[in-house]
Formats: sequence, structure tokens, C-alpha cells
Amino acid sequence: MGQWRSRPDASTRVLSEAYDTALLDLDGVVYSGPEAVPYAVEALEAARAGGMHLAYVTNNALRTPEAVAAHLTELGVPASAGDVVTSAQAVARLIAEQVPPGSRVLVVGGEGLRVALRERGLVPVESADDDPAAVVQGYGGPDLPWGRFAEAAYAVARGVPWFASNTDLTIPGARGIGPGNGAAVEVVRIATGGAAQPSVAGKPLPPMHRETVLRTGAQRPLVVGDRLDTDIEGAFNGGVDSLLVLTGVTDPAALLAAVPEHRPTYVDADLRGLLTGQPEVAAEGPGFTCGGWSASVSGGGDALVLEGDGAPLDGLRALCAAAWTRAGAEACGLSADKALARAGW
Repeated sequence: MGQWRSRPDASTRVLSEAYDTALLDLDGVVYSGPEAVPYAVEALEAARAGGMHLAYVTNNALRTPEAVAAHLTELGVPASAGDVVTSAQAVARLIAEQVPPGSRVLVVGGEGLRVALRERGLVPVESADDDPAAVVQGYGGPDLPWGRFAEAAYAVARGVPWFASNTDLTIPGARGIGPGNGAAVEVVRIATGGAAQPSVAGKPLPPMHRETVLRTGAQRPLVVGDRLDTDIEGAFNGGVDSLLVLTGVTDPAALLAAVPEHRPTYVDADLRGLLTGQPEVAAEGPGFTCGGWSASVSGGGDALVLEGDGAPLDGLRALCAAAWTRAGAEACGLSADKALARAGW
């Protein structure tokens, strides 16, 4: 598996000054449903005022960039459509590279997907009987009719090339975690016998990173997200640094158990992490220290141990170093409940 990260990095510089562009995930990072995530508006305003370019990169293909920008602006985060990059745009580019101009594409998803296809000169259609050159699935919201999955299944079963904006199994919302586009993709896969697989554009795969770089022109980007398997892995695949914020789907236990491609460069509680440096996690004796905490592996080798006192985040950072170093290129399977509780998680 390539190089693996053994601990979170330190930064003596404020992150918003160390990187020219923040590539920000939206759901669970900037907002959750109709509401802004706590501290997000103020933190982003300060980062922008300091000269950092803010780009909003989302696997959610439901809404158009204009609609996303309008929502951000309503929340107090001024944005234009050009600041938004969606998986719908990435998958539309991917399809356009593989089918003739003007081709019909069967759409299972929302308006964001249709707008992105038209931007690439493709024609959205609704039925498998419309002779589509491709089938594309993107998150269509909770009210997407069941019959849309049937149309996709009919076309895929006939051998029509199949694409997906992303395969996130879940999506965070105001009421909790709901099924994402990946769950919808599984419906079609199962209905067609389980052998077919779509070409996927969204995070963490290269088409999404390429789309983001093309649209933002970022030179020193920092990926900011809440998901290990999309945001952080996407940064890993793109060879750029990342900041995990704990305002979405990833909890401290999952972070400690992360495989190498899911280990972020930095970890912080929320977007205020853009406005600070990051503390050093130092090797000391058999373990690692950060702030007033010392983390190590128990004498029996079956659990993480945390001693000392200080900020919960520093305790988590020290535990990450102990867990990731012990796990190496694998996932850490050590018991961490007591150590996390000791730090206040």
C-alpha cells in the first residue's frame, strides 16, 4: 500500500495562510440540511478575509451550483456558482468524454445532474425507451420516484453504459443520517443481477479531483471534509493535504481505526481549525504526546491508553499517533473506548 501516515501533522502557520484554497465539502461541514454547522459562517468569513479562496466541493448532485451558492449566501456565506463544484459536473464531463456530442442520457437524479449534462452538450431523457447512450445516477432527494430506478435497471440490463455521480451510502441531514446515492446505485445493481458496476466520478475518485482543480485553479489546496472514505481518501488520491472536521459522519473511534488512505493531515473539531495552527504530536518514550496528554498502547497490546490532561482534541491527536503507528498499513483494531472517554469524547 504506499506510504502511510503515522500521526497528524503540525503546522506553525494558520492553515488559512498556509494554503491558498480550501476545497470544502458541504454536507456535515458547512451545513446540515437547511442550517449552518455551528461556527462555520464565522470561520469561513475570517478565512476569506485573510485571503484564502473558498471553493465548495460536494458529492451531492441534487442541486445546481447556482442553488448551492444561493443557499450558502442565505446562511451568511457569500458564494457564486463559480465557487461550487459538484459530482454532477464531474460525471457529466466523464460521460461527455465517452459518448458522441448530443447523446441522450437517461437521468436518475435531480436538476443539478440535468443542468450539468446540458453544460456538456448532452440531452437528459427520462425513459429507457428513449434510446439513451448512457445511464447516470445522482442523489435525487427523498422524494425520487421508485420508477426511476426501474428505468435505470431496464437500460443497464440492455448493456447501456452506466455512470454514477458518487457512491456515498449515506448523507447527513437535519434529522440524522439518511440513504445516499450509493444506496440508490445498489438498488439498480441488485435489480440487474449484481454483475454490472457503474463508472463513478465523485470523491474519492480522480474525476472529481480533476474537475475541482480545473474549476478552481488551486495551487496549494487543503481538502476540508467530514468523511474519511470520500473527502480524506480523495485528498490522499490527489496527493494533497486534508483537514478532518468532526461535525459530520466521522466520530473519534472511526478516526483511530482509519486505514492509511483515510488518515487526514490534520484533525479539528470544526471549521475554526482553518484559523489556527496545528499542535505537534511528538514521540516520547513508548508513546506520543500532544498538549498535556500522553497516549500509548497497553502492556497487553490490546488497548489504547491515555494519561494526563488537556484539551480533548489534543488527546485525540495523541491517540491517533499511537493507533496509526501500531497499525502501520492496516486498520487499528485496538480497544479505544476507555481512552476516548478519558479525553472527554
